[in-house]
Amino acid sequence: MQIDTRRRYFHKFATMMAAVTGARVLSAQQPPPGKAPSASPAGDAPRRNNHTHDGIYYFSGTGSNDGYSRDDHILVTDPFEKHVTRTMDALKKSLERAGCTMDSILHLEVFLCLPHADNVPMPTGKARFDAHKAQYDALNKIYGTYFSPGKAPSRACMAVEWIPGDSLIEIVGSALVVNPAPAA
Repeated sequence: MQIDTRRRYFHKFATMMAAVTGARVLSAQQPPPGKAPSASPAGDAPRRNNHTHDGIYYFSGTGSNDGYSRDDHILVTDPFEKHVTRTMDALKKSLERAGCTMDSILHLEVFLCLPHADNVPMPTGKARFDAHKAQYDALNKIYGTYFSPGKAPSRACMAVEWIPGDSLIEIVGSALVVNPAPAA
């Protein structure tokens, strides 16, 4: 079973919508093999919608495979704790490139989903609730280690049916830029 990456999913979706509406497809394309993508001021590849406005860095869906090579991707069948740790590490790197710190985060929205794979049965009823609760508890155990005591930001946490790509967690949010990049 092949699982599309977020980029491929949204490109397919944009292409389909453009065909239906007659509009042009506006999406970032991957660079040719061997050519590095150009970086935005925040240091993210152009496909990202991460940006800084009025001293606030807004970041979009950071998942467990962001910032890792295709050879180092993890799958939905890997332990949930590994997904959380890699997502938090990717978030930290993205924040640092933008001149932020984990403690300068203003707000996060965290999305969790259960693994969808042919060899993993999907729980139902109370077992489904218990599975989401176990994920939430595992998230909290790891999440707290990324912030100074008393500095964890406000957060919303939601269980969703599906997250594009192989990630079981995705984080969206904003942070105060504390170390702005010098003007060119």
